[in-house]
Amino acid sequence: MFENYDFSAAERFLRYVQIDTQSDPQSKSHPSTEKQKNLGRLLVEELKLMGLTDAALDDFGYVYATLPANTDKPVPVICFCAHMDTAPDCTGENVKPIVHANYDGGDIPLPDDPNQVISPREHPYLATKKGDDLITASGTTLLGADDKAGIAVIMDMAHFLVRHPEIKHGAIRILFTPDEEIGRGVDKLDMTRLGADFGYTLDAGELGSFEDETFSADAMTITFHGISAHPGYGKDKLVNALKVAAHFIDSLPKDEWSPETTEDRYGFVHPVRFSGITEKATVEFIIRDFITGKLKAYETHLQDKIDDALNAFPGATAEVSVTEQYRNMKEVLDAHPEVTEYALEAIERAGVKVHRSSARGGTDGSRLSFMGLPCPNIFTGEMAFHGKHEYVSIQDMQAAVRTIVHLAQVWEQRS
Repeated sequence: MFENYDFSAAERFLRYVQIDTQSDPQSKSHPSTEKQKNLGRLLVEELKLMGLTDAALDDFGYVYATLPANTDKPVPVICFCAHMDTAPDCTGENVKPIVHANYDGGDIPLPDDPNQVISPREHPYLATKKGDDLITASGTTLLGADDKAGIAVIMDMAHFLVRHPEIKHGAIRILFTPDEEIGRGVDKLDMTRLGADFGYTLDAGELGSFEDETFSADAMTITFHGISAHPGYGKDKLVNALKVAAHFIDSLPKDEWSPETTEDRYGFVHPVRFSGITEKATVEFIIRDFITGKLKAYETHLQDKIDDALNAFPGATAEVSVTEQYRNMKEVLDAHPEVTEYALEAIERAGVKVHRSSARGGTDGSRLSFMGLPCPNIFTGEMAFHGKHEYVSIQDMQAAVRTIVHLAQVWEQRS
């Protein structure tokens, strides 16, 4: 059914990535940056031009739209979701996307910074993309494939189904979220307005990848309090909170616990922010594991390290707070096996080999699943995200479009 279809995902993607939508973890507003709404407004305009008349952007930066059912059968309402923001780790301002047609399998030098070379030696998946048309940034920014590739795929899916009414499907809800990269992607989401029964995020990487399991995640903030005194007269009085915090960080294991030393199903603790002055220093951690119960064990180990640091600096004190961020979606999805079963069937119908994997991170679907919308994650082709070596295959994006069109069909046919 796609033989004569002129896919629009790549053309859309090239436009979307040029809109700076970087989120800000230090902001208290919703969305964290107003510029995310610039993309939201464009998406609403494009959805309305397709005929999705209820497309709207709300005050919190969420885009909602409906592709109405064209079948008389009762079919669960399915949501396809992607996030608009890009990661704070690397700038997303003035992105210059470059299309590398018919990739030759070698290194890809990025023209705006000669030190930035995307190599299949460092990115093994790249070696499998010989002959594909790849999109990269120019070397000074990230690309934004995470997750504007997902947005482009969903938009192309809607474009296809509007033009092919013979493809029967139930009601499809489209959702684009802000602030996913900073863990706030569904903080202000109106679940009643969304009105979906099951969902899928389009935010996974390799062709055929399907993720129905994520990390469980907590955040821990440790505030060390020292004793301030004039440094010229500080002997036996001054306790430097920065040194207490540094001692604590230095005591962390060098060959385990960390993202640098773990893979597969091993979790980690990861300091992500360190700030302070003599009197007070703060260290922020993210804590991750596939087994939710292990988070408490990591937190207990960290508390032991905190106590050791306080013992080394008499007079110092510490406050610790732990915040739940998200939980492993598999705990919910196991109770709804059809959500996974139908997605795997759709990937195969699209002519793609299924690659089941567990996400060493989280998606909006992690939290959505626990908010009543079971929501695994489907591939888009986005790779090497959060950095200047980010790239995406146009053919992978097109395969993702085919997959979710088939997925809409599967839900209608199986209902």
